[in-house]
Amino acid sequence: MLAAFVTGAGLGMFFHRDNFLGGYGSFRRRILRLGHIAFAALGMLNLVFALGPCSSRAASVWFVVGGVTMPMVCFLTAWREKCRHLFFMPVLALMAAVILTLMGGTR
Repeated sequence: MLAAFVTGAGLGMFFHRDNFLGGYGSFRRRILRLGHIAFAALGMLNLVFALGPCSSRAASVWFVVGGVTMPMVCFLTAWREKCRHLFFMPVLALMAAVILTLMGGTR
């Protein structure tokens, strides 16, 4: 979640410029915002999982993998658009985490 605050502060320093990263609606700027929000949302999801009743260690690992790789792929895609083909990695990790959580039982 700290990474969300840091990236948000970095992006927020220039948000007032109309042409920042190609303008508000540009692909680069939108995908960077998505990466910033992914840091926050997936960080919170990891905290909720840790405090919940599920005891699946495998689900925990996949939530962490998804929480790290989703923003990373977003930022890589903003840098090189071809990196968008890597989104299957965080998506599969997070899907595995949810499936394992649903199958995982309680502590």
